[in-house]
Amino acid sequence: MKKGLIVLLIILLVIIVIAGWFISRYNKIQKEKISVETAWAQVENVYQSRFDLIPNLVATVQGAANFEKETLTEVTEARSKMGGQVNLPPEALSDPAAFQQFQANQAGLSSALSRLMVVVEKYPDLKANQNFLQFQAQLEGIENRLRNERMNFNDAAKEYNQLIVIFPNNKIAGMIGAKAFQFFAAETQAQTAPNVGFN
Repeated sequence: MKKGLIVLLIILLVIIVIAGWFISRYNKIQKEKISVETAWAQVENVYQSRFDLIPNLVATVQGAANFEKETLTEVTEARSKMGGQVNLPPEALSDPAAFQQFQANQAGLSSALSRLMVVVEKYPDLKANQNFLQFQAQLEGIENRLRNERMNFNDAAKEYNQLIVIFPNNKIAGMIGAKAFQFFAAETQAQTAPNVGFN
């Protein structure tokens, strides 16, 4: 009788240790996932700031110069391609196709804005316009913040992705359906530095 009770207690203790270990690994994976999602929220926050700035920038440029309509149209179209949406659903962060499409839309907007700033160099009146200078400075700051926030997101995604592929975490990740997050990658045209006309 005593022997059976001891065996039962040992089995119970082993189950508690295994359950505790599983819970701690599960919680670690969930904490890292939240870190990645938090980093992504910061990226979206900066994208939203840039998205909101564009109409003011375009209106100022239109009002201050007889400006090339083609360039303004490109900026406006690039912005509208995002359908007024700069947020991705959380599941898209681990979907290569959705993430790549989102990144392509953002790259198109960055490219159009770069061309806008280059063309602006031809207009001395516009370069002296205080509203434009303010929007230009804001845009430059936003682009710098975007680079930093993307880097922070990639760092958080790397930590999470490494965590869910190492043994035994990979087994737990498989059981709970954890998927790797996508990384921001340099665009193919990023090998040539853009000529943006910030003064």
